[in-house]
Amino acid sequence: MEIRVRNPEDKEACVEALAQVQAADRYPVDWPDDPWGWLTPADLTSAWIAIELGTVLGHVGLTRDAEIVRLFVTPAARGRGLAAQLLDSVRAAVRGPLRLEVSSEGKAAIACYERSGWRRVGSSRADWVNAAGEPALLHHYVSP
Repeated sequence: MEIRVRNPEDKEACVEALAQVQAADRYPVDWPDDPWGWLTPADLTSAWIAIELGTVLGHVGLTRDAEIVRLFVTPAARGRGLAAQLLDSVRAAVRGPLRLEVSSEGKAAIACYERSGWRRVGSSRADWVNAAGEPALLHHYVSP
């Protein structure tokens, strides 16, 4: 398994991995009309993937304002520490603090961030709805 910078040739494999995550976890809550566009928001500066034998196992992105976005690990690859490794790859590439938001529904993600030393600095309601149809409760974290 390797972690490397994502490139345009990874499009199909990234969308396939996202589909697996969405089917298992409803992340994102609703399947986007343009999944590659969802993985590549306008303010994205870089993205990394965990890949093994041509299969994308995980993904993470970084925005202009040092926010971690679109972090996920496929169900079959969980339990190997890939989310933490993806976060470490971003931290190694960026000087200074990073931040991220996570829905309160993401219990496993929250546990991973807190095990990795990320610190919750606040919470707010999102402008999108969670799986229960309510405005999602977002927890805001900063990197160690």
